[in-house]
Amino acid sequence: MLHFHSLNDALPVFKALGAPMRIRILELLSEAGDKNLNDIAKALGLTNSAVSLHMKILEEAGLVSIHTTAGKRGSMKVCRPLHSSLLVDMFPRKAEDASCYEDEISIGCYSACQIRPTCGIATCREIIGEFDDPRYFLFPEHYQANVYWFGEGYVEYILPNHLTAGQKPRQISLSFEISSESPGYNDDYPSDIQFYFNGICLGQWISPGDYGLRKGRFTPAWWPPGCNQYGLLKTLTVNEKGTYIDGGSRISGVTIHDLDLNYNSTFTFRFQVSPDSINCGGFTIFGKGAGDYNQDIIFKTYYCPQ
Repeated sequence: MLHFHSLNDALPVFKALGAPMRIRILELLSEAGDKNLNDIAKALGLTNSAVSLHMKILEEAGLVSIHTTAGKRGSMKVCRPLHSSLLVDMFPRKAEDASCYEDEISIGCYSACQIRPTCGIATCREIIGEFDDPRYFLFPEHYQANVYWFGEGYVEYILPNHLTAGQKPRQISLSFEISSESPGYNDDYPSDIQFYFNGICLGQWISPGDYGLRKGRFTPAWWPPGCNQYGLLKTLTVNEKGTYIDGGSRISGVTIHDLDLNYNSTFTFRFQVSPDSINCGGFTIFGKGAGDYNQDIIFKTYYCPQ
């Protein structure tokens, strides 16, 4: 997901999407995946120079990536869409809502877990232990993990609480790259993933699938082709009105007041896949050096100043 916090920040994207042909190019890439410039030109009846100009504008707006790879007759430029959704905050936050603490937590820095196969965990250099053996989730190397997955169970993190006496939290959000966990991979493999904060269930999101038809943008070259490759970037938000995914989809009525947070609170957050879920399709999370977004778990606490 591409997220802008104001209309002005999103202006380059609006300009890029102002031409119907560039929208058609994005539609073509979303339907067919990675394509080289020649294929795009042929499909849309354009010259190569016209396609190159459109792609340059889309690339500058952060909507696509272009990389050079070997072709049958020398090198060729391959284009790839970067985002599956776009979120724009129409109006800037009020000054009193602007105060925020932000941390990036490595996906391997969980404090507790209960794992059932299929499962695995890896750093950007190697697999930790062997596939489908939950013991390796407790090995010291798990702190350096860049990706892990399991069929059912949970992982729990202790999150930083920067609040000081008198500061009142107004909103919390967590951003992460996530997918289901199918043996091998399966783009159509729904999974009910539940989220808990301090033991309170915030709701669940249904992951559409486990993605592996192409390499992730940051997936290491050595990573096995038959495994999970990338996920979807999702943002979980709890505010005064409820709990939301990506700002618009309300998944529960749990509010920030229900969490009863203050500067003395311990903050814990859990990802869980329950065996009694309708879609018990597992869970995969990607951190820096893996997947499509090169980030770990980003945790933000918005608060009212003293």
